[in-house]
Amino acid sequence: MAEPEHLDVLVLGSGQAGNLIAWHMAKSGSRTALVERRWIGGSCPNIACMPSKNEVWSARIAHLVHHAGQFGTLTTPGKTDMAQVRQRKRDMVAGEVAAFRAGFKSSGAELIEGSGRFIAPKALEVQLNAGGTRILTGDTVFLNIGTHSAMPPIAGLEAAKPLTHIDILEIDYVPSHLIVLGGGYVGLEFAQAYRRFGSRVTVIESAPQIIGREDADSAEAITQILSDEGIRILTSANVVKVEGQSGRTITLTLRGAAGEERLEASDILVATGRVPNTAGIGLETAGVALDSRGYIQVNDRLETTAPDVWALGECAGSPQFTHVSVDDFRIVRDNLAGGHRSTTDRLTPSCVFTDPPLAHVGLRERDAQRQGIPVRVAKMPTGAVVRTHTTGEKLGFMKALVGEDDRILGFTMIGAEAGEVMAAVQTAMLAGLPYRKLRDAVIAHLTMAEGLGPLLENVPPRAAV
Repeated sequence: MAEPEHLDVLVLGSGQAGNLIAWHMAKSGSRTALVERRWIGGSCPNIACMPSKNEVWSARIAHLVHHAGQFGTLTTPGKTDMAQVRQRKRDMVAGEVAAFRAGFKSSGAELIEGSGRFIAPKALEVQLNAGGTRILTGDTVFLNIGTHSAMPPIAGLEAAKPLTHIDILEIDYVPSHLIVLGGGYVGLEFAQAYRRFGSRVTVIESAPQIIGREDADSAEAITQILSDEGIRILTSANVVKVEGQSGRTITLTLRGAAGEERLEASDILVATGRVPNTAGIGLETAGVALDSRGYIQVNDRLETTAPDVWALGECAGSPQFTHVSVDDFRIVRDNLAGGHRSTTDRLTPSCVFTDPPLAHVGLRERDAQRQGIPVRVAKMPTGAVVRTHTTGEKLGFMKALVGEDDRILGFTMIGAEAGEVMAAVQTAMLAGLPYRKLRDAVIAHLTMAEGLGPLLENVPPRAAV
């Protein structure tokens, strides 16, 4: 058996937070090692955010070429070369991974490639990818082990070898008919991308609406946008059986409000949620408790139930966004230095990278109603923003929720550059500014953010007391 090697800091998982904490601790003088079994840099640059948005952008270019005649450019009918789409993505990923490897080299943190399993509190046995075993112990341990795609318990689904968000990024063909199980962020982004590449696409969602966490008007708008592009969206529909094999021919039997239906397709993508990577790695041996969903149990400082063991990112139940993982790192870093940072007081934005995108920050209208929070709602079509008169990107709307104290409590936008406009509103919210400050700001013409002025002009007056 390998002799134990003692470290000041031991990190399991090379996600955004794990990398940052490893580099920070190493630069601070701690002897630090990070163990990663496969994805150097984590899921974001390898198999999730960045590669998916890379292909979403390729699909947008295909869409623009298809509609180029509207802008006075004459083209021959376009054809998607998925092998080139995939290579463009692969080239980007290779560059990102190289940058992460360089980060370990420059920081002094050791990158150990292998699979780790706890054999005692704060002690890992690592089966090295290159062969052999190492036993590592650490004074302080950080867990950043992420999640993986959920596989719903549908008869025949697993045997059909469906695509996951990882697999679909590696195909070199355009499916003739792609069925997407799940109407969340991932499912909708890929549904639109592959429709634009040339696939027939059907989205199946078991809930009454797609993007279930959003307000009904947002779901309705995105449904209309995708439907207008030729995507069939089925809600309140449950798949009960899958036959065949993805990549060849598959048949789905589903039940909905209209009864039972059979759908035939060439490929199926499963995008129905995430499962934490907490099973089978000895967390119980390490004294690290899990919650009822299998996520690592943490307090608002991201401390686990084991002394000197912290969990960061998705595995700790944090919102599943890279920017939240980065903030988890900042919270832990500052608390290790004697700070009092918490996960409970942060303002977390989100963005669905459909085209146009859906961006949101703060309170949603339905949540305000549910919680009994009085708000004044201002809403305006994105097409009322003057910039859209020049670009033609008029789909969607802007919506702001304003509290009784005149502060902005929430903002949603579906429209071109929605994420960037949202960031301006988020800044005002963080500063606690009354909405009039943003309404009356001199914002550059012609920008999408210029629409915030007329939007906030629509804020209703306070209700008479």
